[in-house]
Amino acid sequence: MTDRDALPDAPHVPVLLRPLLRAVAPVSGTWLDGTFGAGGYARGLLEAGADKVIGVDRDPAVFEMAEAWRGAYGDRLELVEGTFSELDTYSDELLDGVVLDLGVSSMQLDQADRGFSFMRDGPLDMRMSQEGPSAADLVNETDEAELADILYQYGEERASRRIAKAIVEARKTQPFETTQQLVKVIERCLPRPKPGQSHPATRSFQGLRIAVNDEFGQLIEGLEAAERALKPGGLLAVVSFHSLEDRVVKRFFAARSSTGGGGSRHAPVQQTLDPAFEITVKGDGPDAEELAENPRARSARLRVGRRTNAPAGKADRTQLGLPKLVTGEKKGKRR
Repeated sequence: MTDRDALPDAPHVPVLLRPLLRAVAPVSGTWLDGTFGAGGYARGLLEAGADKVIGVDRDPAVFEMAEAWRGAYGDRLELVEGTFSELDTYSDELLDGVVLDLGVSSMQLDQADRGFSFMRDGPLDMRMSQEGPSAADLVNETDEAELADILYQYGEERASRRIAKAIVEARKTQPFETTQQLVKVIERCLPRPKPGQSHPATRSFQGLRIAVNDEFGQLIEGLEAAERALKPGGLLAVVSFHSLEDRVVKRFFAARSSTGGGGSRHAPVQQTLDPAFEITVKGDGPDAEELAENPRARSARLRVGRRTNAPAGKADRTQLGLPKLVTGEKKGKRR
């Protein structure tokens, strides 16, 4: 299945679905979709030949929306409310494949009351699971230095210090409760964007969302869980949407497909390891057809690895390019 018309009541085709299905063909056995969302990848896998798909999401709202169509697949589709960092606990048998789509669901962005969008006014929330501290809690309670670190390291916002200072000053008068309250403060800190440039709040909202949902912690734990969950020959396919995520995924696959170093006169010989993955797709992007259909797919990257029969292990997290929040450390030319 590579056509959206083959999907019953499908609202859209997920980013890179067609190249993903080509990369993992032929599809069979049991797969796990660790970021279920609107169910596009799960549907695609089922139509392509998967015997069963386990759809996992931490947002309970997505399962309510799936009720209208999930019955068409019967027992072939199992839905689990949980995080993909624990995906190795959702099946009694090893999996034939795992798919992770690291982008934010358009459904969440479109719902003003979820607080993800700087284009719509709503509660400053951003919690995918709808539990735990919200973005409002973060901006109202985090000290200025740590807040600047979040905006810089997770959002890559170069004006992070200026924005963090403005947030702290503004909350003295009135605590932040809505998205537009925060947007107005950020807009005052940055120049008006030129045509074609992103909204001034884009990077700050990204940084806050990542922090609220511990997205990088979830990512590395999810990659390691997939390594444990896959059978020999099983496939791990990951779609990422910004450079920070893609860097971590790329380095994870590189580390877990390596046999270790042979050493040199400057460094000792490293332990030889059996590689856990064979890399089959190295960061492919959308084709011209998909870009014409969805220009927002431009930054998306697909990486795929095939599981070997080596024992599952762990990558050295210090080598994966994970952002580190170190309060007070100098980090580039932040203003």
